[in-house]
Amino acid sequence: MYFYQTTGKIALDAAGGNVDSIIPLFINRAMPDLFVIIFMLTLLAAAMSTLSALYYAMGTALVCDLWGRGKECALSMRAHQYGIVLMMVVSTVLAFMLPISIIARATAMFMGLCACAFLPAFAVGVYAKAPSTKAALYSMVTGAVIWFLWTAFIHAAEAKSLGLCQAIFEKVTLLGSPSTAVDPIVIALPISLIVMVLMQVQSGKQQPAAVAA
Repeated sequence: MYFYQTTGKIALDAAGGNVDSIIPLFINRAMPDLFVIIFMLTLLAAAMSTLSALYYAMGTALVCDLWGRGKECALSMRAHQYGIVLMMVVSTVLAFMLPISIIARATAMFMGLCACAFLPAFAVGVYAKAPSTKAALYSMVTGAVIWFLWTAFIHAAEAKSLGLCQAIFEKVTLLGSPSTAVDPIVIALPISLIVMVLMQVQSGKQQPAAVAA
């Protein structure tokens, strides 16, 4: 509404077709200069703390999980430093390589993947008296795999950007409308939850027999 009333264009056109630029452009144009300064300082403070945690987590995952596989990982401070620097470089390169309007899409993809992979296991882990590790593992893998397949080959918004379906099958999506408009979380999350519940129930039935033995 603001952009249409002030420029005669919708927000996407006013931002030059870049969805990620709409909110920054709105703040710069609609808000007082003092608010913009305070907002940017607050944003930088939040970004610094978030990036610090993310880079440390990525560096640790690279050194401990992928490279060292947990062998004396905590004792290698130099390796951690190298891993963090490497992930910073990789992140910066990706930031310049990725297309416009990727932030909103990537955020939606990330949150959808996390929900499909971890939400059922987390819910059962919180409320079940004896949560099953095997059930959680199967649920996480099932949710992640189905989410990826639907994202890469069915959901048009992501499949077109990824280009994997186009490269393999020479078409944007495997299915037509309305499947191309169904978000992956609508498909993957219920299946992940069903797998989690069924295996958790099965684990509960097997537990008394194991105790008796």
